[in-house]
Amino acid sequence: MFNKILRKIGAALPLFLAGALWLAAPVWAEDAPTVAGNAATIADKSIALDTVWVLVAGMLVMLMQAGFAMVETGFTRAKNACNIMMKNLMDFSVGSLVYWAVGFGIMFGAGNMFFGTSGFFLKDTGTTFASLDWTTVPLTCKYFFQMVFAATAATIVSGAMAERTKFIGYLIFSFVISALIYPVVGHWIWGGGWLANLGMWDFAGSTVVHSTGAWIALMGAIALGPRFGKYNKDGSSNAIPGHNIPIATLGVFLLWFGWYGFNPGSTMAAVTDIAHIAMTTTLAAAAAAVSAMFVSWKMFGKPDISMTLNGALAGLVGITAGCAFVSAASSVIIGAVAGALVVVSVVFIDKVLHVDDPVGAVSVHGACGAWGTIAVGLFAQDMFAPGTTGNGLLFGGGVKLLMAQLTGVFSVMAWCAITGGILFAIIRATTGLRVTSEEELRGLDIDEHGMEAYSGFQIFTTE
Repeated sequence: MFNKILRKIGAALPLFLAGALWLAAPVWAEDAPTVAGNAATIADKSIALDTVWVLVAGMLVMLMQAGFAMVETGFTRAKNACNIMMKNLMDFSVGSLVYWAVGFGIMFGAGNMFFGTSGFFLKDTGTTFASLDWTTVPLTCKYFFQMVFAATAATIVSGAMAERTKFIGYLIFSFVISALIYPVVGHWIWGGGWLANLGMWDFAGSTVVHSTGAWIALMGAIALGPRFGKYNKDGSSNAIPGHNIPIATLGVFLLWFGWYGFNPGSTMAAVTDIAHIAMTTTLAAAAAAVSAMFVSWKMFGKPDISMTLNGALAGLVGITAGCAFVSAASSVIIGAVAGALVVVSVVFIDKVLHVDDPVGAVSVHGACGAWGTIAVGLFAQDMFAPGTTGNGLLFGGGVKLLMAQLTGVFSVMAWCAITGGILFAIIRATTGLRVTSEEELRGLDIDEHGMEAYSGFQIFTTE
């Protein structure tokens, strides 16, 4: 009896399995891999990888705020350390909010050749931010990465205006820079504006970020006037040493580290090009540090640490515009010139122009940012980024690219000088721009913030 049952089951089993396979066939067909399905999956994974890379790069750029804070604090006096820290913190905090509300739309939103007129508060109709369609990362990721750049531009200003600026006045111009002055420049070059159409290239911001901040800083330093005791009646200059060179050195290393987000991250994609960009960034900074050391050694009789530190930063600023477009050898040349230039520029601004820039911000970010932008017109090679810059003058490309770069440098300088001059004049006439001489002598930490950075360190004397 049992054997008969087994024989019946065995006879029915093939029919059962055939029916099951027939019913499951549509499901299997849906789950079976296809070329189109695989391509979609790969694209999704690629976007996710790009997003992670851009976010990490943005975080590295955000770390540069700490670097700027350390450099500026170390190069200035102890009695103003809290004030420097507070300004750098507010640059990032105020900048993040106002750039989200207004700045990002002016910079990348649809509008005209001079500024965006849409996309405020990241409102996107689908074509609002077409100028950023070249990168596939989400809009929120695009905002985050560009926001940390905007905060960097604002922070550059604080160094040149250190030790004598009223805090309320500083907050006002930090707000305006992030909301209007910087985004307009960014629109001209990165947002599809008139300089982009002219053929100007600035890969990661030698002009967009660094020179913009520097030219505004120059106008601010002129509007403020020098620190008390900086210049004598005969026009000679007195050195006012910074209080903590080790902190300044740490700041430079933090900035150098953060620059690996600044330059390679500007691909806004996890592509192999980031390795080439990291290499050119490193070589330029190293060459500039060595160059600045030898030039300062020749000029002052000793290898000056402060000049050498600024030399490294000068090389980083100088290579930022062309890091994706030039060879390793060209990056060394660009960096070496930047290192020499920053030393000469610091001396010229201080002793000839009599403009008091405590940290050398105008020289590092302005003079070397201009040099780096112009250098693209000289050293660019199409082989490194086909279909972008073409070849520069020194590689048979003619003067077209060089002229576009020069136009960009001088137009941005003019925009920042005019708007910065107007802004500082308004602040000086309303809330006031400079603290009193008594407050400056006591230090801004006490009068502006009611505390000291090093309150536990006191010098006692015995009679």
